[in-house]
Amino acid sequence: MGKTPTIAFSHLGCEKNRIDTEHMIGLLAEAGYGVNADEDSADYVVVNTCSFIQAAREESVRTLVGLAESGKKIVISGCMAQHFQEQLLEELPEAVALVGTGDYHKIVDVIERAETGERVTEVSSDPTYIADENLPRYRTTTESVAYVRVAEGCDYRCAFCIIPHLRGNQRSRPIESIVAEVERLASEGVQEVILISQITTNYGLDLYGQPKLAELLCALGKVDIPWIRIHYAYPTGLTPKVIAAIRETPNVLPYLDLPLQHSHPDVLKAMNRPWQGQVNDKIIERLKQELPDAVLRTTLIVGFPGETSEQFDHLADFLQRHKFDHVGVFTFSPEEGTAAFDLPNPVDQAVMDARRDRLMAIQQPIAQERNRAQIGRVVDVLIEQEHPGSGLKIGRSARFAPEVDGLVYVRGEARLGSLVPVRITDADIYDLHGEVATAADVLARGTAAGAIS
Repeated sequence: MGKTPTIAFSHLGCEKNRIDTEHMIGLLAEAGYGVNADEDSADYVVVNTCSFIQAAREESVRTLVGLAESGKKIVISGCMAQHFQEQLLEELPEAVALVGTGDYHKIVDVIERAETGERVTEVSSDPTYIADENLPRYRTTTESVAYVRVAEGCDYRCAFCIIPHLRGNQRSRPIESIVAEVERLASEGVQEVILISQITTNYGLDLYGQPKLAELLCALGKVDIPWIRIHYAYPTGLTPKVIAAIRETPNVLPYLDLPLQHSHPDVLKAMNRPWQGQVNDKIIERLKQELPDAVLRTTLIVGFPGETSEQFDHLADFLQRHKFDHVGVFTFSPEEGTAAFDLPNPVDQAVMDARRDRLMAIQQPIAQERNRAQIGRVVDVLIEQEHPGSGLKIGRSARFAPEVDGLVYVRGEARLGSLVPVRITDADIYDLHGEVATAADVLARGTAAGAIS
């Protein structure tokens, strides 16, 4: 056998995709392959694609076409490989292999077969695989942050969502497996672990017969890691038991990412969401009462087929009323293979864009007000980078999740990867500004350390 080929990665899509990429890098490195950040000099480029909505597919296609034109051997992995198998092979003769969402652990075998000249398709029609703590992994996040997948797939069938078709039904990892992984990450100096799955509040349902998020959080409370953040909490899964676990486990941040999508009961029913609209107000009020320090994020969809101006006004009022800390707004994207693909009464794109802009215009002053309430406080900030020009340190307080929320710009000396008390001096719509706190500042903070309201 000749020289071992070098392999570069082009990562697209969500943090679940990122974990798949990290496992593929880890497996290839362990098998002795050179994993190279430079696509130009690599023999193969693995493109881990996203196929969630049209815009994501277009980005994936642009990346693939650009690499094909450069003459690279391309391995297409991830959601587009799962979604458009034969079509991709036909349209991209440069693609030497397809790897599905439940097959990334076979990457070494795929490359070995591609090296013999075989055009490899390794795509399970019904993905059932989920990696555990023993599968090699090379983290691509900053040193202090790691995503940990607690479950894969989804049992819900929301009308607009292609994910169950791409990633299969929910399958959860045992609590012991997750704790073992988090303990290892803690030993490597990780300061923040972000628990992810499609619906983290349903964690364990398939494995234990009932959701076990509360038990998982209590078990992770015994691990020496400062911040545990939960992504994608469905409101109906935030039971008194789960809320108590968040409140009583010191390293679990009261940060809730609630993918509500809409507020009007008729739109939610048309979306086939797993709850009815009228409970949203009650749930959010209950959350605010029981977790007064909670930071609330949500995502919303405007322009679902048939959405009337009255239903949109209901959503706008809902947003104004609840004053979320962070909001993402998306215009509806019809996805082939979903129930909403050919629904009647589509909303014109210009109307959708105007509705999205109106929601953002409502949210921006709310976000600024929520951020400005931080001025004068001393909060812990995880320092992640240094601004090359100004020397300012850049990090996040517990209010901000990576990638999707704001940043904290910090004056003063602080080590990368450390949690540092910072006095907040200014704020704008998205970001905070501050300076490393003095001993007197920290003393004044007293027992309020870590509060993120």
